Amino acid sequence: MLRQALLRDIPFIRELERRAGEPFRTLGLDSIADDEPPGAEDLAGPIADGEIHVIDEGRPDGRLSAWLWLMPLDDGLHIEQVSIDPEHRGRRLGTELVRWALAQAAERGLPEVTLTTFADVPWNGPLYRRLGFRVVEEEEMKPGLRTIREMERALGLDVVPRVAMRALTP
Repeated sequence: MLRQALLRDIPFIRELERRAGEPFRTLGLDSIADDEPPGAEDLAGPIADGEIHVIDEGRPDGRLSAWLWLMPLDDGLHIEQVSIDPEHRGRRLGTELVRWALAQAAERGLPEVTLTTFADVPWNGPLYRRLGFRVVEEEEMKPGLRTIREMERALGLDVVPRVAMRALTP
């Protein structure tokens, strides 16, 4: 069940984010797999603002299947993070969350959804292209998206090519 995240979900979101990073090791991207998830203080505000949603299938241990951080940016919405527990790969939960994000933008009358991602990691850039996202060149970026890309570069995330992408709402 897709629902808005609650503060009590924070430890489970952080745990899920660690697990979701593990597949990057298969591509030799250990630095990405080792990257710390957002801290509790980084998640609390967006949760209070209704920006974070989770797929909660009611597991007794509280573990979540997926999570999405969807925030306002420039004149649209921005997928700050979408992660799927590797044990749920193949169920199309990521596709479900991205399509939900696009529907949210359309319902709000917003023209686009943006994100940043690894260009060639199979479950990143190629997936988003199949879902209608297209690369946004540096000179086409709006200020908020440009700032995000600058921060990612400063944090050293560009160990392999990263891109900004945009999908227009229907």
